Amino acid sequence: MSVSCHDGGGRLPGSVHAARVALVGAPNAGKSSVFSALTGRHARTGNYPGVTVSRSVGVCRAGGDRFVVEDLPGAYGLDPVSLDEQVMVDVLDGGTDGAPRPDALLLLVDATTLRRSLGFAAQVLARGLPTCVVLTFTDELARRHGAVDADALGQALGVPVVAVIGHRRQGIAPLRALLSGWRDWPVPVLPPPQDPGERDAWAESVLAYAGYRAAQRHRITDRIDAVVLHPVWGVVVFFAVMTVFFQTVFTVAAPAQTAIEALFAQASGWVAAHVGNPWLSGLLGDALIGGVGGVLVFVPQIMLLFLLIAVLESVGYLSRAAFLMDRVMARAGLEGRAFVALLSSFACAVPGIMATRTLPSARDRIATMMAAPLVTCSARLPVYVLLIGLLVDPSARVGPFGVQGLVMFGMYLLGAVSAMLAAWAFKKLGDRHGDPAPFHLEMPPYRLPAPRSVLLAVWQPARAFVRKCSTVIVFTAVALWLLLNLPLHSNAELRAAGVRPADRAAYVVDHSYAAGLGRLVAPVFDPLGFDWRITVGVLSAQAARETFVATLGQVTAAQDPEDPGTALRAVTYRDGPRAGQPVFGPPTLAALLVYFAFALQCMATVGVIRRETGTWRWPVVAFAYLTATAWLLAYVARAVTVLLGG
Repeated sequence: MSVSCHDGGGRLPGSVHAARVALVGAPNAGKSSVFSALTGRHARTGNYPGVTVSRSVGVCRAGGDRFVVEDLPGAYGLDPVSLDEQVMVDVLDGGTDGAPRPDALLLLVDATTLRRSLGFAAQVLARGLPTCVVLTFTDELARRHGAVDADALGQALGVPVVAVIGHRRQGIAPLRALLSGWRDWPVPVLPPPQDPGERDAWAESVLAYAGYRAAQRHRITDRIDAVVLHPVWGVVVFFAVMTVFFQTVFTVAAPAQTAIEALFAQASGWVAAHVGNPWLSGLLGDALIGGVGGVLVFVPQIMLLFLLIAVLESVGYLSRAAFLMDRVMARAGLEGRAFVALLSSFACAVPGIMATRTLPSARDRIATMMAAPLVTCSARLPVYVLLIGLLVDPSARVGPFGVQGLVMFGMYLLGAVSAMLAAWAFKKLGDRHGDPAPFHLEMPPYRLPAPRSVLLAVWQPARAFVRKCSTVIVFTAVALWLLLNLPLHSNAELRAAGVRPADRAAYVVDHSYAAGLGRLVAPVFDPLGFDWRITVGVLSAQAARETFVATLGQVTAAQDPEDPGTALRAVTYRDGPRAGQPVFGPPTLAALLVYFAFALQCMATVGVIRRETGTWRWPVVAFAYLTATAWLLAYVARAVTVLLGG
């Protein structure tokens, strides 16, 4: 029997000629691994009609038949408390517009938590759909001296059971083969009882017939958790892990960053030497190579950031951090689910805001959405690296730690604390009454990371970042280069103005459309110490924060736009009471760091808040309060730095 799986090409899978199979199960039951193994890496992701819950659909071929495979949102039961769970129940009960009821189900059950999982299984089997139970994590059950007879479990449940180890692809071939005969799957003679007491008795009888022996407690996990989950030592460990985390991001990526800088500098120099037309040379060397290279240089740090996050998640530490932070979330009037959304925002605020769908309370969702943009996302990293590099001497150290890494950790901590305060404030403005919904958090035993999963977790955001460089940042860099080089100035005009050939580039930039725009807006930012050049960078960052770095390289007419730091240190105010003083002194750098920590400078975030709330009211509120807060606190940061003698 030949079996192959792929994404189905052209349109979104949904042909009436293909049977629809849905994957259901609790979070962390292994659904994603099984879905990936069945459909391949090119499954399509969208939203369910009428709501913004993510929908993953792929196609699998088995035995000559074509199947549409859908990964339903994870849930612990069919009594929905969140939008995700409600969508899953709606699909199982009768389908939704554009998402019809599945023909068959693959019910994923974690073998290490089989007793708890059978309650959910009873609810699913009562729906009467052809169902195959996929038993996952059987390898871990055996390692922890547990046991279960999969065949006997199938007899007790009255449905086929297949044991699968998703990350190793073991058991996937029998599962695919079983799919081709889904119409002949046996069904329970009697549906499982739905009364809680009777359901518990039914589950015990199933476990007994299947010879189930529960997994023993993981001794290593228990010993580590005694420290990691301790109310005092756990917090100490958390801050120690985070400190090492950001020290690593700053130091380990430095050699790769230097190599990329040299590569783009060489490419830009080659263009300058071999392209005779000054305009074409500037467009290629400064706008494209310089603009994009100035952002791509931070790819090593971004990859390292996601590598460390993936490792911490794979070993099981992030769930412990969520447990510790649940107490903090409670002080802001939020529940533990909100931490998951805010944690997602460290990568990007967009998935963090989308993750608020798991919150059952509409007011909790709004409060978390308003707080998510404050969490330090990966787009801020290039800006922070540049500004901290200008502000702090690379050789400065506090004991074994570099000061640059400590300042970076401080910026991430500032974002996290600010997000908590914002969530608390919006909860105060809203209604804090009502009982919190139950919050389930899996704390799996500590495991060694699966290399494939870790690499995918690094590759996907890195690819997305590079894709942004090839679209938004290329467009912004080219548009900015044009604004900086227009209007055109003839040689006669330059001679009449007394411009020397060596000063031509600076004169053109100083009399460009971009300079005019910057000077027009400059009075708004002048109290923060921003001159028109910084103002142009801040305005360009509204499209994407990362463009701020490339923008400064072009605005300052740097010889090496990929590393504008050297040129920026030499920039001075040309007029006014600060004439002759360095623009990028400690007061201005402190103000810039604080401004970027708070300002909402991502149009994608504005768009997703509009989509998730269904109104422009909350995006406008978010943009207004974050911009005002950024300006006010940047002013305070500059004033304090001046008082301290910066």
